[in-house]
Amino acid sequence: MSNAVSALGGASFAGLAKVTDTGLGGMITLRGDFASAKFQAAVKAATGTEVPATRKIVFGDTGAAAWMSPDELLLLVDYDGVDAVVAKLGEDLAGEHHMAVNVSDARACFSVSGDAACEVIAKVAPVDLDDGQFLAGDFRRTRFAQVAGAFWLDEAGVFHIVCFRSVGEYMFNLLKAAAHPQSKVGVYA
Repeated sequence: MSNAVSALGGASFAGLAKVTDTGLGGMITLRGDFASAKFQAAVKAATGTEVPATRKIVFGDTGAAAWMSPDELLLLVDYDGVDAVVAKLGEDLAGEHHMAVNVSDARACFSVSGDAACEVIAKVAPVDLDDGQFLAGDFRRTRFAQVAGAFWLDEAGVFHIVCFRSVGEYMFNLLKAAAHPQSKVGVYA
């Protein structure tokens, strides 16, 4: 069996902001009834956190849960333990309408950090990033130029992006172009 590798093998680029392939991460698409006590308990057992509010991501002791739609979460867990978490979700949600799928190897993950990170994201995603509009813990599904993706902002001011692995190279090149030192716009300076 081959070794698992990230979409771009840890590639990075430093310009107006630093763009980095953040490597492998355990990701589970979990669908179900957010109001169900059984569903809420399963999310808590998997991640150590509650079901997040709309357009939010919350972090717990063993992972994170991100709101994807009114009946879908993206669970972030340890890559090496993702299959065990999916199996446990199946046990915890037995008899309840749900879907839990390991999507780890179908995704690429990037971070954008630095003083101009906000400007880099704003150039390619139609999301209001003005002061007070997008805060730590906010989560959005959106388009990055021609591809679908999702992103959130952490407490340290770093943006984290998830997209399909098949467009990982495109996403990296798009973010690199937006972070090129000669592309400064200065809106968020």
